[in-house]
Parts: sequence; structure tokens; C-alpha cells
Amino acid sequence: MEFEDIETIAVLGAGNMGHGIAEVAALSGYEVNLRDIKEEFVQSGYDDIEWSLNKLAEREQISESDAEEALDRVTPLVDVEEAVGDADFVIEAVPEQMDIKKDVYGDVEQHLPEDAIIATNTSSLSITDLAEVTERPEQFCGMHFFNPPVRMQLVEVISGAHTAEETLEVTEQLAEDFDKTPVRVRKDSPGFIVNRILVPLMNEACWMVSEDDATVEEIDSTTKFDMGLPMGSFELGDQVGHDVTYHVLEYMNEVLGEAYEPAPFLEELIEEERYGKKTGRGVYDYEDGDGADVPTDAGSEEVASRLVAVMANEVGNLVGKDVSDPPAIDEAVMLGAGFPDGPAKIADDRGLEGLVETLDELHEEKGHPRYEVSDGLREAAEEGGFHSGDDEEGVDFTNIEVRYPGDMVGQIVLDREARMNTINPALMDELSEAIDLFEEDDEVRALLITGKGDRAFSAGADVTAMASGADPIEAIDLSRKGQRTFGKLEECDMPVVAGIDGFALGGGFELALCCDFRIASERSELGTPEHNLGLLPGWGGTQRLMRIAGFGRAKEIVFTAERFDPETMYEYDVVTEVVPTEEFEDRVHEFAADLAAGPPISQKLTKRAMLAGWEDIDAGLELEAQAFGHLINTDDLMEGITAFMGDGEPNFEGK
Repeated sequence: MEFEDIETIAVLGAGNMGHGIAEVAALSGYEVNLRDIKEEFVQSGYDDIEWSLNKLAEREQISESDAEEALDRVTPLVDVEEAVGDADFVIEAVPEQMDIKKDVYGDVEQHLPEDAIIATNTSSLSITDLAEVTERPEQFCGMHFFNPPVRMQLVEVISGAHTAEETLEVTEQLAEDFDKTPVRVRKDSPGFIVNRILVPLMNEACWMVSEDDATVEEIDSTTKFDMGLPMGSFELGDQVGHDVTYHVLEYMNEVLGEAYEPAPFLEELIEEERYGKKTGRGVYDYEDGDGADVPTDAGSEEVASRLVAVMANEVGNLVGKDVSDPPAIDEAVMLGAGFPDGPAKIADDRGLEGLVETLDELHEEKGHPRYEVSDGLREAAEEGGFHSGDDEEGVDFTNIEVRYPGDMVGQIVLDREARMNTINPALMDELSEAIDLFEEDDEVRALLITGKGDRAFSAGADVTAMASGADPIEAIDLSRKGQRTFGKLEECDMPVVAGIDGFALGGGFELALCCDFRIASERSELGTPEHNLGLLPGWGGTQRLMRIAGFGRAKEIVFTAERFDPETMYEYDVVTEVVPTEEFEDRVHEFAADLAAGPPISQKLTKRAMLAGWEDIDAGLELEAQAFGHLINTDDLMEGITAFMGDGEPNFEGK
């Protein structure tokens, strides 16, 4: 099967994952046969797709016509032959039980075309074992979406022992066409990447409670506020369902050994049917209590070291057994679990030698095999880190992307999509490096700054990553760091455009204010919500906003802490242009390219004069005069005059 030949996709199973995958495929232009065993099941899934598409249209993430066309591409079916008879690609998303899946494949292969590919959405079962019950193991792989599929960016593409490389390549191409990010899992290993990191981490939290080494409050406060993870360990367990975690651990324990033995505390939760939010009670009480009320200041360095050490050991297992590599592991966990940084980078930043020492001490003290240091971790520690060999000749950008889209434009993409491109100190450092990189490049004459994905330019500061830094001196330093970093865009010698699609809030809005122009899609929302948190815009927003929008408007925007639509911000002179969402990408590149075609010397001196005059009008006027005199003798001036007289377009060379 060639990727270009895929037209019809059969999705087997119309539950939460199945109907979500079907919706993603339909939105990408494929004909979708959605099949389940009963009419009521498949109709329920179809209704859920319709509801979701309508919601996307209401939020202006897609047009109403896009929603209608996508729904028209979905055909709800019960008959297997109808569902798969003309399918080019099958995505199986039935319940996570080996026997059920085997039965499905037996029915499917009676009617499925010979060259069609089968992909399973399993989150834990062996790809190899599943493939071997089919007659096409080389055309079988894992395609693990994350819930909800419409929103989550990651797709793990997993190889079984028999999977052909061509099958994996086609599956990755399909995931990319779904506008998802595929991450290759090279070998069939329990938990694949994301669950292989998360599940042992949650299990270790349970072991600490079981052994009276830490309390629930200490652990969740540490993981959520000290480590900056999206949720506390037990808060996440309640969300996922402790029964799900337990079943994955049972499978890992069976296949990988006693290092993955479920902790007694987790077993107690299962025995008492305290599965989490779905049952009203897990570690936290959601019916009669306050739910996951995690304290901000109960964290422990000892807890953090132990959890990071266990996490690093799992990275070592994945790397050492060639299941994946550190960059892929980091990308997968950031996209699939919303980590602020990848587990390999987190471990590197803490220091692998110290983590190895922590595990050795725990193994000596407790004697449990889960503390045996993996070969991959020991080797990485000796080499100086998991990422020690990455990008040795250049800057290692992990929080942003640097692109060269052509037309003398340099593009910086804020690349923390799983966290809505929120800003942390590491991103600021990379942003500063990227600005310098482009300023030194004579082939780049305009900068374009955008956010990864379609949800946010940047939703602001990464509050969870910074919550532990409550020291006033550190907070002052952080404010100054943001002011300096964003200020480099203001002082940059070339025009800078902020392309805003989605949220531009708080620190993200302040970043956009430092750009010379702000182009926003119709679905964008802009504002400064800091007053809702008891803060103020601390990265230059209190000063720049009032100079752009005026004193009164700036106070309205900051003090109300509301989210404003782009049309209102256009009226307030904050947004340069509002464009239809479907035209956004083309327009921001066109706008930046038009600026890049302008006279670079004149643009540079104009920015300098305007910036100087902002602070001191006399200094600005003097710089303006000096610049005017300098420009009189440039080749660009003659080029501009000649083009004007001849009614042509000038070709400025910066001379």
C-alpha cells in the first residue's frame, strides 16, 4: 500500500478513541467507515462526532462547511464487509482485550483487500502477538493515539517483530496528514514510550506511600509545583484511572519482570474500587471532598530526586534496548503527557551521575529490582548525559523551531504545543539565541514569530514550571530576564511580525507586543490575565501596552484581565490586521515577505530612530537626521528612485 493510494479508512470501534480517530480522519479529507458491533454503539459514536465538529465550528477552529463536509465523510456501519471491503487502511480501536481484538481481525481479514494495512490503537498489548493472529503481519503495526484524538498531537507508531519498514513509513505519513506528530517506537516493548515513562513513575509514587517514605501531599506538591509537571502523580492517577494503571503494570510485570511489581498502595486502591474521578473517589475524594487539592509548598527535594531517578532509569531502558532515542522520547512525553521538558532532558539537567547514585543507594537499602540501574542510564551518565551528542555543531533548540521559509524571512516557532506554547526560562534562552542567529544572517531581512499548532501563539508563562520559584529575588530576576529577551525583538534591526493564531495571553501577549506588527486570525484571543492571579504583566507589558494602545485602553486591558477578540484589539491599535483563520498562514508569510523585500538599511535606521525617540524625542530626532544623511548616499536610494520613476518594483540589496 502506497500512502497516495489511501482514500478510505475503516475505524473499528466507535467508543471514545474510535469516534475521535474517525473524526480526525474525516477532517483530513478521508472517507471513513465507522464500525461497531451494535447499531446503538455506532450511532452513539457518530452523534459524538457530530457534537464535536459543531463545537469546533462554534469556536471557529473550523468553518461550518468544514464541519458538515467532515460529517458527510463518515459512514456508520455494523456490517463488517461493508466497513472494510473497500478500506485501504484499518485502524482498530476496540476494547483493550487480546481475545476481542483477535476475534475482530479474524472477521476483518475475510473481506479486507490484500494490500490494506491494519493498525491497532492499543496502549499496552503486544503488537507482535496481535500481528501473528493475522495473515499480514508485515502489514500490521501500532498506531497509538492519545485521548482525546482531536486535540492531542502525538501518535506513537510502533513496530512489531514482523512489521515491514514500508508499513511504518506509510503509517507515519498518514499521521502527518492527520496533522499529528508521529514518533517511531522501534521495538515492540510494553508501554511503548509515554506509558513506559508515566506508569512506573506513578507506581513509584505509590511505593513511597506504601513504605511511609512520603505522603500523598508531599509527592503531588513535588511533582506538580517543584518538578513542574501538569498534575501531581496521584492527581494524574485519579484522572487516568488507577485500574488502567494497574492493568498496564500487570502486563509490564508479566513481560518485563519484578521491577514493575504494583505497589501495595495501588493494590489497596483497586481492592477498594477507588479508581479515581470516574468512580467519585481515588486517592482524592471527588464526591464528598474537594478533589485534588494539591498544596503548593509541601514539596521535597528527596522525593523529586527519587522520582527523576526512576524516570531516568526508564529512559535508559528504552535507549539501551533500542526502543527509542532521547530526542524521540522527549518529544513523545512532552506531546503525550504535557511535560514541560522531556524526561531525558529533565534527567540531564539534574545530573545523571547523581541519579545513578540515588538508585544505587535505594537498591542497597530496599533491595527491590526496580532500583537496578539500567545499562542505558549508566552508559549515558559516563558519556555526560542522554543528549551529550546532540547537535554538537549548533544550538540545540528544543523549545522553539528555527525555520527558513524563503523570501528572506526567518521564522521562529514557539514549540511547546503540548503546553500551549507557554514560556519558561529555557524557551527565553533559545529565543535569544535564535534572534542572534537570524541577525547575523545577511540572507534574512524580516522575522516571523508564530506558535506551534492551532491552539495558541502562546498562552503565557508556564506557571506550573515557575510555581516553585516563589523567592522574591528570583522573581525579580525572572521579570528582568523576560524584559531583556523580549526587548531584543524590539531592538532587532529588521522588522518583526507576530503571527497570532489562537491564544496570545499574559507573557505570550507581552512577547507579541515587542514585535513591530501583530497579525491575528479571527479565532484568536488576546489579553493579560495576570490580575486574576494576583500578579501584573511582568515582561514589559505594563509599559509597552500603554504606548501602543494608549494609557486608558492599556488600563482597561490589564485591570479587567479579560480576553479580547482580535477585532477589538484592532480597534485599540494593538493588532495590525485580522485575517480569516483559513487564510492566516499564507497571509503572515506574505506580510513578512513584503517587509523583507523592503530597504534593509532604511528599515534598520528607522527602527533605531523610533526606539530612541520613544525614550527621548530629542535623541530620536537627532538619530533621524543622522540616518537621513546616511541614506542619501546608499545604492538602495537610487534603486528606489529608479524603480519609482519607471513605475517598477525596487530590488533592494542593502547597499
